Amino acid sequence: MAVDLPPQAPRAAPSPSTAQLEAKQLAFMESYDAHSPISVAVQHTGVYATSIHLESLQHRPGAGVTGIYRVATARPVVPRHWPSGVYTETSDHVDELYVGMTTESVPADADGIVHSHSPYGRLAIWQHPLDPCLPGLRLATDPASVVEHWGAGRRLVALETISYRPLRRAVIAADFDDGTRLYLKVLRAGRARDLDARHRMLLDAGIPAPRPVREPVGDVVALQEGAGESLAEQLLADGGAAVDPSRFVQLLDAMPAAVMTLPARDAWTDRLPAYASAAVSALPYCADRIRRLERAIMEGLPLTQRGPVVPTHGDFYEANVLMQEETISCLLDVDSLGPGHRVDDLACFLGHVAVLPAVDSRYVHAPAALDRFARVFAQAVDPQALRLRAASVALSLVAGARDSRRDGWEAQAEHRLTCAEALLGFVSAGPALPQWPDDIRRPAP
Repeated sequence: MAVDLPPQAPRAAPSPSTAQLEAKQLAFMESYDAHSPISVAVQHTGVYATSIHLESLQHRPGAGVTGIYRVATARPVVPRHWPSGVYTETSDHVDELYVGMTTESVPADADGIVHSHSPYGRLAIWQHPLDPCLPGLRLATDPASVVEHWGAGRRLVALETISYRPLRRAVIAADFDDGTRLYLKVLRAGRARDLDARHRMLLDAGIPAPRPVREPVGDVVALQEGAGESLAEQLLADGGAAVDPSRFVQLLDAMPAAVMTLPARDAWTDRLPAYASAAVSALPYCADRIRRLERAIMEGLPLTQRGPVVPTHGDFYEANVLMQEETISCLLDVDSLGPGHRVDDLACFLGHVAVLPAVDSRYVHAPAALDRFARVFAQAVDPQALRLRAASVALSLVAGARDSRRDGWEAQAEHRLTCAEALLGFVSAGPALPQWPDDIRRPAP
């Protein structure tokens, strides 16, 4: 099923005043000044912070900045509760905890929030796992609750956080004594049934996807482990030389028509101004390069064809595809499933492949893989639209390299920026840089 819709202009970037404020919030979160409100907040549990380390930083332009901090503590003097009567697991034996702090707006009725102030706006502070926007996180990280809801008579042997985006989502892996691994996806309130339905929609259409083990529980969807290894492993080994790129287009084309009934979401390029602003916040000394790239993409997009609206995955790249040898065995992370444009799914794939050498220097075959996949993908969509949108995706990944725990993250972020520039020919290709195959042509109408 395909329908034509008018072109959609990319969303505007945050205003200069908002961008400046968020740059100051980022600097605050990374500074020692952020430690004081955290120290005060954890005292509500009767413990005292002896050291505070920033573990991760999330910047959502226009929304705010969120930090996760690892806090070493002294023994509590008097056992107490986090505000609102929510019990925390602080005890005489706890000497480390994790605390979130954000400038974003959070639900006013959320349990366990301590509000504070900074020179750059109001702060909301919580102790993990009392994330104010992920009420199911406590359920998915509590061993007894996991056994109760998903154990099925088995013994839990491990519980591991695979990913955590504060205020947005989390994935927890639960391993049981029979060798079973389940992935517990924690979503914002009210969204679990929708995700459960998306998985069942794909499975009913014959699309390989993780199977829910039961109905959602407390904003948590439990999924069986998908079969196969990540496509990233094959790209690392030899650039996926044995894989036929046309199979990925065919997989997307096999998406059921029912996907068109889901809400549409912005593609990466629709949010380009915001991602460019985030990149500038991460690499302010590269602002001219980032803005030049942004302008080139924005000016080039109206000259290309985006194509009809069709069922799309919405976050289609190597980490979300599992393979069994040369066969696609499972499609992961279907949260963004919905109507969109095929070129955006394919550009998402190519943009991620383009920056792989900047993520890990061992991806020496990524440039060759980009060339091979781009040639096939360009037969299905407008090649110039694919190129511009792939560069936009690569640019959107620049700020994601920011890691306050690691020295030299700026070099990795700048390498990602250089990869985006290389896609548009702004810099010469090299061993660790992609090169767009300029001899591919626009498909026949």
